[in-house]
Amino acid sequence: MAHVITRIGPTDLAAMRRMNALFAEAFEDAETYLGAAPDDSYLRDWLGKPHVIALAAFDGDALIGGLVAYVLEKFEQARSEVYIYDLAVRETHRREGVATALIAALKPIAQTAGAQVIFVQADYVDPPAIALYEKLGAREDVLHFDIPVLDE
Repeated sequence: MAHVITRIGPTDLAAMRRMNALFAEAFEDAETYLGAAPDDSYLRDWLGKPHVIALAAFDGDALIGGLVAYVLEKFEQARSEVYIYDLAVRETHRREGVATALIAALKPIAQTAGAQVIFVQADYVDPPAIALYEKLGAREDVLHFDIPVLDE
C-alpha cells in the first residue's frame, strides 16, 4: 500500500493539529497533546524553525501517521544528530510499513542537516516499537532521567 509522506511546514497548521490528535490517541495522553494546544502563531513559528522536522503520512486525505524530530547540533565536531521525539501510526494502519516509511523519509532530511545518526527512545512496555527500531538500527540500553526545571 502506497502512503504519501509530507513534511509539515508553517502553513500546514490543520495537519499539525490533526497529528497532535493522533499522538493523543496513540499514546493515550490527551492531556499532554490536546490539553493546552498552542495558538496558531506559536505553532507557525515552531514549524518554521530549521531544527524542527514534522512529517505526516497520509492515505488519501486521512492522516494515518506522524513523526516529530529535532536536529541537535553537536559541539565536539561539525555535525548533527536527529532525535525522533514522537512517532505514531493510527491503529487501523499499523503493520503496513507506515512507521518505516516515515523514518525513511526522515533520512534524507537528516543527511541534509549534516546528521550522522538518527536516534529514538522506546519504552520497555512497547514491544512493537522496540522491534521496529531494532530492525532499523543498533540498540543501546541507556537510562533516561527527567530533571525538573523548578525545585519542588
